[in-house]
Amino acid sequence: MTDHIKKEFLDRLEDTRVGMLSAGNARAVPMSHYFDDDDPKATLWFITAKQTDLSQVAATGAEGTFIASSNNESLYARVNGTLSVSQDKAKLDEIWNKVASAWFEGDQRDPDVQLLRFDPSEAEVWITGGSLKFIYEIAKANLTGSKPDMGDHAVLRF
Repeated sequence: MTDHIKKEFLDRLEDTRVGMLSAGNARAVPMSHYFDDDDPKATLWFITAKQTDLSQVAATGAEGTFIASSNNESLYARVNGTLSVSQDKAKLDEIWNKVASAWFEGDQRDPDVQLLRFDPSEAEVWITGGSLKFIYEIAKANLTGSKPDMGDHAVLRF
């Protein structure tokens, strides 16, 4: 069952464009994540500026947390792992897009651009049917006295 939840988690994470990233003593900030859903390690990539708190703590490697919640309320996740600075120019070229370019004066070769790599170690995930399913389950529980089915919950290891 965990393999099914892991696959569903990665599928839904791909459709969730922003979460809150924190590491070390850097405060949590909203960040867009990028990843290759064929990567069994589920490595997440972030683009930021070199002077940010996250970039500074990632320079020596730091334990971090990424919190994600989908717009349709079908995924909630807390992902723990290690955040580090990456010099992988090919990966930066691969994930660079209009969203990232809006934050910088130049392109991905702007000297202020910093690629961050987040290697997950564990994720606690809640996969639900979304907000309409939630309303249905609450109504059904109130009518029948049964417990609502809120979906799947698991702790995944990477």
